[in-house]
Amino acid sequence: MELILTIALFAFSSGITPGPNNIMLMSSGVNFGVKRSLPHLSGICIGFPTMVLAIGLGLSAVFQTYPLLHSIIKYVGISYMLYLAWLIANSSAKMNGKDTAAPLSFLQAAAFQWVNPKAWIMGIGAVATFTTMSQALTPQVFTIALVFFFIAVPSAFVWLGFGVALKRLLKNQRQQKIFNVTMALLLVLSILPMIRP
Repeated sequence: MELILTIALFAFSSGITPGPNNIMLMSSGVNFGVKRSLPHLSGICIGFPTMVLAIGLGLSAVFQTYPLLHSIIKYVGISYMLYLAWLIANSSAKMNGKDTAAPLSFLQAAAFQWVNPKAWIMGIGAVATFTTMSQALTPQVFTIALVFFFIAVPSAFVWLGFGVALKRLLKNQRQQKIFNVTMALLLVLSILPMIRP
């Protein structure tokens, strides 16, 4: 039980802090509201624990054998996050009275975990920290993934809720545009440490 509480504390501290997922969820809350952002939120909450399972059940060994593959995924991820920052900066839920944008889908948000540097760091860190070779690895990895799922859901709703609350403060398209550009810049800033070798 103590181990589960320790994992939960790690999952909460890493899941509630600002990062690409949370910035994009807050932006989605501002631009699209809760209902339209639920697939995005679900993709994060299911996609990340799935990634933890893959890391814990052998993907980290593949990266140790083929470090170039890790570098490729890292730079594809950085490029994709820069593209998402551009989309956020240029998004608006309504222009000329028509919907012109859409939030991330479930699959897009789940797939994003695989190119999100913070997700990789959290996943690898959790598996390395909270598993021991003196016990069967598979149940330990499943426990870590399950704890991350149960912590991810409320953490993600907090950030989505921030976005929905902010929408009430943003009274016009100009303010919403300023917010979107600010969120895009924060997303870019969140990946700058990952660009360094």
